[in-house]
Amino acid sequence: MWVYEKKLQYPVRVDTTNPALAAMIIEQFGGADGELSAGIRYLTQRWTMPINEGKAILTDIGTEECAPTGYR
Repeated sequence: MWVYEKKLQYPVRVDTTNPALAAMIIEQFGGADGELSAGIRYLTQRWTMPINEGKAILTDIGTEECAPTGYR
């Protein structure tokens, strides 16, 4: 069973904006070389894997890459 609490792990206070840092964070998560792209690549490569153990490993890695950062 899951309990959803909408609270941050650590308190955060933002005083100023930093567009350059925001662009780097967005690129890391959803860009061409980001975690989401890597996870999707692992999950699509599993379909061509002929060995069941290889499919299991690619599935595990892909789902881990797609997992929210706070739950690792």
